[in-house]
Amino acid sequence: MTDPHILLPGKRVSLAMPNRDHLPDYHRWENDPSTILGFGTQVPQSWEVRAGGWEAAGRNRDFPQFEVITTDDRTPVGITTLQIDSAVRTAEYVILLAPEARGKGLATEATSLTLRWAFEYAALRMVWLKVLEPNAAGTTAYQNAGFKPAGRLRQSGYWLGRPCDELLMDVVADEFSAATA
Repeated sequence: MTDPHILLPGKRVSLAMPNRDHLPDYHRWENDPSTILGFGTQVPQSWEVRAGGWEAAGRNRDFPQFEVITTDDRTPVGITTLQIDSAVRTAEYVILLAPEARGKGLATEATSLTLRWAFEYAALRMVWLKVLEPNAAGTTAYQNAGFKPAGRLRQSGYWLGRPCDELLMDVVADEFSAATA
């Protein structure tokens, strides 16, 4: 296996180019019951669907993905994604952390690094996300990275099989630059 191609180094985690050799790890993370709960998807994803999604995403310039790796031993611990709307220079943000990497503050740093890429390299104006309201850890990580509340979608998600609200959060380039300067 080759060394990861690091795009943005961080203190505890760095952003690297996604690696097809790690696709089985990504698939395992996505099908972990706590991930399914947090994304509100309710169903596991087959290997064929995941592998097909990898191929399609790799051809789409408006769908950059980053592998989150630890800086000490370069172990992959997550993926971040920006779904760019190039017409208006905004993007939806999504993060997936390995179950064993959660609860360690890595999501905040991975999110901050992805926002840095979004604003400094991709020249986006705004990045937004949706988070299920009961996901307090996720909401805190996003706020610590610079996201602010922007609204809610009532009863649009599921948590433990029950409908829940999805919170909308966003960050604009000027605010992020000022917060990280």
